[in-house]
Amino acid sequence: MTIGEIITATVPYLEKRGVADARLATEYLAARVMRCKRLELPARLHETPEETRVEAMRRGVARLAAGEPVQYVLGRWDFRGITLKTDRRALIPRTETEQLVQLLLDDGIMSSCDTPRVLDYGTGSGCIALAVAAEAPHAKVAGIDTSAEAIALAMENAEALGLADRVSFVNTSETDIADVFDAQSFEAIVSNPPYISSDACNRLPVSVRDFEPRIALDGGPDGMYLLRAVIEDASTLLVSGGMIFLETSFEERQQAPISRFLENSGFEDVRISKDLSGAPRLISARLASGL
Repeated sequence: MTIGEIITATVPYLEKRGVADARLATEYLAARVMRCKRLELPARLHETPEETRVEAMRRGVARLAAGEPVQYVLGRWDFRGITLKTDRRALIPRTETEQLVQLLLDDGIMSSCDTPRVLDYGTGSGCIALAVAAEAPHAKVAGIDTSAEAIALAMENAEALGLADRVSFVNTSETDIADVFDAQSFEAIVSNPPYISSDACNRLPVSVRDFEPRIALDGGPDGMYLLRAVIEDASTLLVSGGMIFLETSFEERQQAPISRFLENSGFEDVRISKDLSGAPRLISARLASGL
């Protein structure tokens, strides 16, 4: 069979098993097997892959059929122009988080300092910290996480991207953040923390619920436990006038209560931004001067 025929046979097989975006997932897998980019695949559909590649395709299809996300099957995923290693140690980098990074990079805080200090709070795979370091070489970037496995993955990604000397990662599972960083250590803090309520986590699609780490998803009973913790720490870690950038869940209507919590914690100029689908999801705010 040609790779085009394999794709044609695979898509309905995966659709019957409830795989979301089955064609897209199949094409990504086929491109990996053929060692090309997905956009280059149409020019190679007539090729007949050798048996070793066909067998690799079979293994990948079996994993997709079992519900595993294509990002984990591939073992890598692109995020704002950098390619990251992806596995079950950390949350899969998503488009909404790319927008969160853009919100930070577009803010005046990044151009008003010769060396802006940026903290990625809950770094996971390191996607935010590494993207900021790659696109803002004048910044000094740090990433923290309570998952030792996630920190290990982030460090592997930093090494692979040649950014290990520009981004520091710290495991805070057994260390108080106040023992790691002094007060007023950062001009900006960015975070995509767990923001899904515990009950809603149980209703997530299998590809998320059974494969991505629960610790990176579950934000407590109301989904805002970690969001509030980030804000509380940011009020101490940020310099006066420093910025915070947060990703939240629009489905659980967190914007209003989080906005109030920011204001009660000494932040001002609270802004809610929409994602590409038009849903309110991203929040930014400035720590009031004099605090």
